Amino acid sequence: MSVSPFRRALAAVLGAGLLAGCGAGGATAGAPAGPPQPGGTLRFAVSSDQGCVDPQQVGSNDSIYSLRQLVDSLTDQDPGTGELKPWLATSWTSTPDAKSYTFTLKPGVTFSDGTPLDAAAVKANFDRVPSLGARGTLPKGYLTGYAGSTVVSPTQLTVTFDRPNVQFLQGTSTHSLGILSPATVALSDDERCAKVVGSGPFTLQSYTKNSVTALVKRPGYTSPSSLAAHSGDAYLDRLEFRVVPESGVRVGSLTSGEVDAIGNIGQQDEAPLTGAGIQLPARANPGLPFGIAFNASRPLGADPAVRQALSWAIDRPEVVSAVYTSATKPATAPLASSTPGYADQAARLGFDAAKAGSLLDADGWRPGPDGIRTRNGQPLRIELTWFANAGSNKPTLELIQQQVRKVGIDLQLRDRPISDNAVVQQSGEFDALWGNLTRADPDVLRSTYSTAGANIYRLPKTPLDDLLAAQAAQPDEDQRTATVAKALATITENYWTVPVVELTTTLGVAPAVHDLKFDASSRIQLYDTWKSAA
Repeated sequence: MSVSPFRRALAAVLGAGLLAGCGAGGATAGAPAGPPQPGGTLRFAVSSDQGCVDPQQVGSNDSIYSLRQLVDSLTDQDPGTGELKPWLATSWTSTPDAKSYTFTLKPGVTFSDGTPLDAAAVKANFDRVPSLGARGTLPKGYLTGYAGSTVVSPTQLTVTFDRPNVQFLQGTSTHSLGILSPATVALSDDERCAKVVGSGPFTLQSYTKNSVTALVKRPGYTSPSSLAAHSGDAYLDRLEFRVVPESGVRVGSLTSGEVDAIGNIGQQDEAPLTGAGIQLPARANPGLPFGIAFNASRPLGADPAVRQALSWAIDRPEVVSAVYTSATKPATAPLASSTPGYADQAARLGFDAAKAGSLLDADGWRPGPDGIRTRNGQPLRIELTWFANAGSNKPTLELIQQQVRKVGIDLQLRDRPISDNAVVQQSGEFDALWGNLTRADPDVLRSTYSTAGANIYRLPKTPLDDLLAAQAAQPDEDQRTATVAKALATITENYWTVPVVELTTTLGVAPAVHDLKFDASSRIQLYDTWKSAA
């Protein structure tokens, strides 16, 4: 069986993207230190909290780090090759038209409340996803065209769609389609944000919004992924995720031994952490790079000259070198280069302030006495909304603000807590949004830019819709690769989004922590993680 283009891309690019730190190729923190030792608490400091403990309703890495440990998925994705491997499903088949998938489940698995994780429970999860509210955008996208599930037996389930859905199988490996107990599924969206029950190696002990998420080991755990290094219970007794917004405080907590790991490492943190003997495992995130996406229903977002000029006014290499860690790269397409199906669009994403100015001149925008351009008495002012879930966001946007002001664009920055993300997107009350979205499949483009979905950017119907729908329906992966390349070119030519920087997840991990692993989406898996004695 030949290796598909997507798997070749993932193996080649992510193989290089398992960036050096102190782990094995950067994919695992902690050099071998003898056999794993059970017990202990892992204390992890993150910068934010999305305000919800339901894995099916969160998209911020800071929240996913903890919540991923609560749920198992039908499949797992090998971070080195991109291949899908068994987890709750021991095997699966699909019809040639990619409209039907049949899964055979591992027998005897239970949720932590004791109820069986059987085909009926999986069906209950999938049946509920389409009715999730704004926070459920990710799983709803994976189940696009969902026509229902049929329970063939307690261990066999057939999932059907009313159209080809080739990306669904990869979606089954994500936290967003992690399987929750039927009792949890039956709760309201808000009730699920307060407490959930899964089948994972840890259970939720307590949750205090914007403060601490505490998990404890689940005794008798029997359903690890086939990619796991051991079986049975997790090694760690307890996980504690503390919200610490200030980067300097997180770093100080790690070097002092108050916590064992931290997220959101900044450029300024690399040297002191390395000097203190801290591990810095890093991995490139597939999916959408950090960038600026416009609300096309607003006058400036609907103006192609403004969108294009903003892109040409941004010096991406300067942004990366000034703000980000040494492992970070400028964006060269609306997809990160570590995503299967990536096609380079760098020729349209360069820095040319003179070209930006010429575009605005031709569009009728004239420099005012303060340097800000105006047209018909209106200043060229764009309000950019961003969310406080990464320490790099503020310095990045302040530098971009300075760069684009040189060509006469007044970029006004408006920060919101990450818990407001879904509300802001749904309301449409924004000129442009700053953000990214991690997924190891190019269908992330369809879930973001198709007018047939949530269409949070209020895009008009264009031929892009047909391209995005086509790639989701093409079982032939060579054809799908070609279609994705056309979609990337179309998005870039129209500058519906201005990609700026590819996210690289870099963690700070104490030397006593071992086997902290990244998954294919550069989130963490803690089932195999353990701590050596001090």
